[in-house]
Amino acid sequence: MIKTTYVIGHRNPDTDSIASAIGYAALKREQGDETVIAAMAGAPNPQTRYILDRLGIVDPLFLADVQPKVRDTIKRQPVTVDRQASAYEALELFNKSGVRVLPVIDGDNKPCGMLSLLHLSESYLLPSQDKLRQVTASLSGLARTLSGKFENGANDDTSITLNLFIGAMLEESFSSRIEGFEPQQLLIMTGNRRTIQQAAIERGVKVLVITGGHKLENGLLELAQKHNVYVLLTPHDTATAAWLARLSTPVSCLAEREYAEIGVDKSLNALRQKLLGANVSAVLALEGDGTLAGVATKSSLLAPLPYRLILMDHNELGQAVPGAELVEIVEVIDHHKLGNSHSNTPISFITSPVGSTCTLVARRYRECCIEPDKKIAALLLAGILSDTVILKSPTTTEADHQMAAWLEDRSGLVAADFGRDIFAASSSLKNYGTADRVVAADFKLFTHEKYSIGLGQVEVIGFDEFYSMKEGLLKALDDIKRRDNLFIAGLMITDITTETTLFLVEGHTRIAHVMEYPQLEPHLYELKNVMSRKKQMVPHLLKILARV
Repeated sequence: MIKTTYVIGHRNPDTDSIASAIGYAALKREQGDETVIAAMAGAPNPQTRYILDRLGIVDPLFLADVQPKVRDTIKRQPVTVDRQASAYEALELFNKSGVRVLPVIDGDNKPCGMLSLLHLSESYLLPSQDKLRQVTASLSGLARTLSGKFENGANDDTSITLNLFIGAMLEESFSSRIEGFEPQQLLIMTGNRRTIQQAAIERGVKVLVITGGHKLENGLLELAQKHNVYVLLTPHDTATAAWLARLSTPVSCLAEREYAEIGVDKSLNALRQKLLGANVSAVLALEGDGTLAGVATKSSLLAPLPYRLILMDHNELGQAVPGAELVEIVEVIDHHKLGNSHSNTPISFITSPVGSTCTLVARRYRECCIEPDKKIAALLLAGILSDTVILKSPTTTEADHQMAAWLEDRSGLVAADFGRDIFAASSSLKNYGTADRVVAADFKLFTHEKYSIGLGQVEVIGFDEFYSMKEGLLKALDDIKRRDNLFIAGLMITDITTETTLFLVEGHTRIAHVMEYPQLEPHLYELKNVMSRKKQMVPHLLKILARV
């Protein structure tokens, strides 16, 4: 199986997350891996939106989640049987395909029943006493199964139930055998026996089958026409024809009307629950329009997924796209603290205490001796400038400066000017639309022992807009704190011109006593010379949590 590899950043992605994913996917494709696709776990924030639009770069594929779905495990083009097909044709399909269940479909490829090999076998091997003689079929189905043609009468797709009698005896004995049966409920099967043929026709039976490739005796065709008897000629001998006649029943009469079904967009866990239910051997997977997509069995639960992940700018599953814990992760590139879970197999894990994941991606281009094109170079440069706040953040390293200079040459841009353009175009809080979006735009969760905290960060030029939105932002933080059961939920509003952060926080009241920064008013603190969430804010909060 050829798997698709999604290169994807964390939830609520920032510029570094999206830029590094696009840049690394481009590098993989340059190396010849066409299965790699850049993806994102959330919509671009205003800053990233500006950068992508300015550079003319198409958005990565949006993946709201990577939870394994039914569509990921079923085999397309399932073996099916038409509702008008005969039991004999169904048996041929079972034998040829090796499947144990056949979806019964109508002309629109929509299921109308389920036929199992077990149920079909039981219907013919263990029939009830009163059904031993019964043949339920349409005239057209009977002719098709017997490879015959009507000498008198025509094909009809309407199913009828007839009692089968074999005319292999003297006419007197035969007539006494069928005495008491309604003639129009009789199917008589015989060879070249004129007396039997004539007796059946004169009695006005529904269908007379002449076996062995024989024709009606002279003068009997006119008599059959007079008595409205359907006459079917078959090349099979009587024993074979009798066996086939019983197998001419359309599968619509044999199929189970109640069956398990599931939409292809449902989770694999939902499929598991259905399959583990009582007496469920298979589940029909349906497209949104109700047509059949495939058949899922217990083996579908063990089928390998057709995709895998490369995580960018994060390594903790709590920050990853939902469902990542259920998917194979083959590589991680990150510049944050380690908080990843164990992997089942060895993977490539690139991490370094630099200011931006884009720095690590640019370094990989250099190590592979591959030149990024002008747009990718500009995008990686934007990621570095964003995460290091134009190389001013305390997280900035010499490697960030070196890679920024290298990308300047390949993008044709001046880093300082490009950085100022980026922050000038995206520093207004009004670009986010609502207070909820401001908080959620770059919100990350962190854990320390028994505590869970959430921190968002936005960069601005001046705090005027913040004060006009403060109450709405505080409410948004309170909503997130309650929803995610956090100890504290905070938002860093960082002024890149003064290198000062206002920290708005909703959480435990005792934080004020240990915060160690000036409290301007309830819920609000001033943090001078604090610009980095990763290197300054998170370590500080984790330290004071031990004292709360």
